Amino acid sequence: MIRGPQAGRSAADPVEKAVAAWGDSIPAWVLELAEACQKSNQSAVAKRLSYSPAVVSSILSNTYKGDVSRVEQMVRGALMSETVGCPILGEIPRNVCLDWQAKPYAPTSSHRAAMYRACRDNCPHSRIAGSNLSGEDE
Repeated sequence: MIRGPQAGRSAADPVEKAVAAWGDSIPAWVLELAEACQKSNQSAVAKRLSYSPAVVSSILSNTYKGDVSRVEQMVRGALMSETVGCPILGEIPRNVCLDWQAKPYAPTSSHRAAMYRACRDNCPHSRIAGSNLSGEDE
C-alpha cells in the first residue's frame, strides 16, 4: 500500500476535494472546514475539533456515516466562532458546549456536577436524548 501522494502527483487540495464531493450545494461549514485544512493540515484541524483525521476526510468527501450534524456544530464552534448561551457559563463556543455534554458525571467538583445537570435538564442547546433529570415524561 502506498501512502501519501504518489510520485508525480500532488496532495489533493481539501477545498477542491470538498467542492467535487458536495457540488454546488456545499454547506458553508464544510467549505470552512476545507479552508482550515488548506491553511494548516487535516490532522491539526481534526485535533482542534476533537475528531480523527479520518472523520475530517470523510466529511470533506461527503461519505461520513456518523452524526454529521454534531461535526457541523463542532466546526461552527471551533472554526466559525459560533457561540451559545450556557445557563452556567454564559456565552461559550458551540464546540465547548458539545464537549461539556459528552462528559460523564464525576463528583470531582461542584462546577462539574452543575454542568452535568445543566446539560441534561432541558438545556435548549443539549443534544442529549431524553435530557430531563426530573424524570417527568416529555
